This record gives sequence, C-alpha cells and structure tokens, in this order.
Amino acid sequence: MSVIGLSLPEAIILRKVLTLKLILAFFGVVATGILIVGYVFNWIM
Repeated sequence: MSVIGLSLPEAIILRKVLTLKLILAFFGVVATGILIVGYVFNWIM
C-alpha cells in the first residue's frame, strides 16, 4: 500500500487518460483499501 498513494498531481495526470468517473472509482477503491488495511493492522496489534 505504501507505493500507491492519493495525490492531486496523480489525479491531474490520470485526467489526461481516464474519465472523471474512472478516476473517482480508482480513488475510492484505493482509499477504502488503505482504510481497511489500517484497521486490520490496528486490530491485530
């Protein structure tokens, strides 16, 4: 997860290739994954 991050420059670069709907889906999936992994690590430790 540390390699994939959410940033404004990334969104600007992706905007040239993807539609807004796909960018929002990507950011939603990545953010959800980061949150789930964080909660799992906190639950384990």
